[in-house]
Amino acid sequence: MSSIPSSKARAVTSAGLLIALGIIYGDIGTSPLYVMKAIIGEAPISRILVFGGISCVFWTLTLQTTFKYVVLTLQADNRGEGGIFSLYTLIRRRATWLIIPAMAGGAALLADGIITPPISVSSAVEGLRLLYPDLATVPIVIAILTGIFLLQSVGTEIVGKAFGPVMFLWFAMLGSLGAAMLVHHPEILYALSPYYAYSLLVEYPGGFWLLGAVFLCTTGAEALYSDLGHCGKSNIRVSWVFVKTALVLNYLGQGAWLMTQEGKYLETNPFYGIMPKSFLLTGIGLATVAAIIASQALISGSFTLISEATRLNLWPKVRINYPTLHKGQLYVPSINWLLWLGCVGVVLYFRESANMEAAYGLAITLAMLSTTILLSYYLLVKTGSRMASFLFLGLYLLIEGAFLVANLIKFPHGGWVSLLIGGALLMVMYIWIRAFHIKRRLADDVRLKGYLPALRELSMDETIPKYATHLVFMTGAASPKEIESKVIYSIFQKRPKRADIYWFVHVDTTDEPFTMEYKVRIIAPDDVIRVDFRLGFRVEQRINLFFRKVVEEMVRKGEVDITSRYASLSKFNFIGDFRFVVLEKFLSYENDLPFAEERIMEWYFFMKQFTLSEAKWFGLDTSSVKVEKVPLVIKPVAVSELKRIS
Repeated sequence: MSSIPSSKARAVTSAGLLIALGIIYGDIGTSPLYVMKAIIGEAPISRILVFGGISCVFWTLTLQTTFKYVVLTLQADNRGEGGIFSLYTLIRRRATWLIIPAMAGGAALLADGIITPPISVSSAVEGLRLLYPDLATVPIVIAILTGIFLLQSVGTEIVGKAFGPVMFLWFAMLGSLGAAMLVHHPEILYALSPYYAYSLLVEYPGGFWLLGAVFLCTTGAEALYSDLGHCGKSNIRVSWVFVKTALVLNYLGQGAWLMTQEGKYLETNPFYGIMPKSFLLTGIGLATVAAIIASQALISGSFTLISEATRLNLWPKVRINYPTLHKGQLYVPSINWLLWLGCVGVVLYFRESANMEAAYGLAITLAMLSTTILLSYYLLVKTGSRMASFLFLGLYLLIEGAFLVANLIKFPHGGWVSLLIGGALLMVMYIWIRAFHIKRRLADDVRLKGYLPALRELSMDETIPKYATHLVFMTGAASPKEIESKVIYSIFQKRPKRADIYWFVHVDTTDEPFTMEYKVRIIAPDDVIRVDFRLGFRVEQRINLFFRKVVEEMVRKGEVDITSRYASLSKFNFIGDFRFVVLEKFLSYENDLPFAEERIMEWYFFMKQFTLSEAKWFGLDTSSVKVEKVPLVIKPVAVSELKRIS
């Protein structure tokens, strides 16, 4: 797995533009289905409400999506990759506390992956009520969502190839319908003036709180950055010009139609109001497909997010499948069905897209604020200018802070759902990373040099049955001069493990996404060898395969002889057997931890029961792996002095 060459990643091609349309614009592209409907709400339709709403939408798309994400955030690419965790890895050495906004943003994005599919699909399917007023949409929505999640296991390579042309038709339809209304009501163009946004927010009663509805127009902006590696920044920037034009035209068209209803209360979704009746069924069908694509993009993004979080020790080790050979295509079964349960639960609880709007937007505002904090640090590192960094931070804390405050009014009406989901996901991340640091306090590494003579003696001691020709230990000791005491205990004391060659394999996860490097250290010729792998945080850890390649390379260079040392086999040049030993820790009862840390470790080991074993995580062949359980003693219990009596 290697990254896309930078020339290809940056080149603008028709195929690249179509892939960008199919992958990253589903969420923001389906926002016209519900934004204007949410802004109008139950208030009488008025000029200040319509013009002010469109003005707010236009300037939100300009300042938030175009300037912050398309212009600035896309610059923060990590070897061509984007996303909040990629951004975090670029700057995490600047300040340890940056992990807090990274975790909060990641949890919020995952929560968004549970809210977005139901609201997008529901908004599209509810259009059928214009033709069939008594239609029950909930079963249809659940059936569509279930179908989407069932298809995940076969891979999503089709997204960029087949969905791209569909999304092109979608945006062409959005622009055409809006332009048709604009021709008859060109006066709506005045709504692009920021004066009307100001009037709505300041002069209209309760106008400020409408920012919660306005914010829905930019909720897909994070996807532009998250999918940077799939599309390349040039393709994203060029395609955004087309997408934004289509979106603005559609919003203007909806505004023009709404002005024909001035003084009335909204009875029809303005998105469908601008459609000719003869086109209505086609439009609803295309809207449903676009909503499916939006859902697909969010689900795929959630898989990538979990994959990165796992390699950064921010999420439990879960099974990650790679259904296709296409870069970035992955499938996480546990997350797939967790998202499905969440989506079905949201549909059953809220039932209508109008009710879901209350839960939508609050969590993603927190994700955008997290990106703002991380990006301000990136700008400081990249430009060295405190002024530029603080100006950016101040401007977007003000903008997104206003959106956050306006969204808080949604809390009692359903916003608590998205915060509850995001909070639960954040708690999992906190427990996992906190437990990781608690375990690191157990400094149990010893100098390897002092045990080399004993390893040589054990290797030649024929009174002990040979355990394996090549014995391979997975080690977490970062220094090649050290080894964990539990490994020494396993070799010499638990059951003496005699072998001809002892291998120690260490895996280091790098801040670059697709690094694939290794280093070999022959510590004692023909006795002790250490292999260090440096793998990017997006690389699948197939250590069994990688280790085999390393050994083959060493054999070709004459650095090691892997011929069997058994007398009956060596004369026939049979290859010696390899056996991996993985040491898994369990929480010992002999710990005296503070109350909070003890609870964290209990929750950590409880969650660990449902995660992948170390052997499966490293991609080891289970037929040649020995898993040994070792107690984890972080802080031994203080034992009073025992007194012997006669």
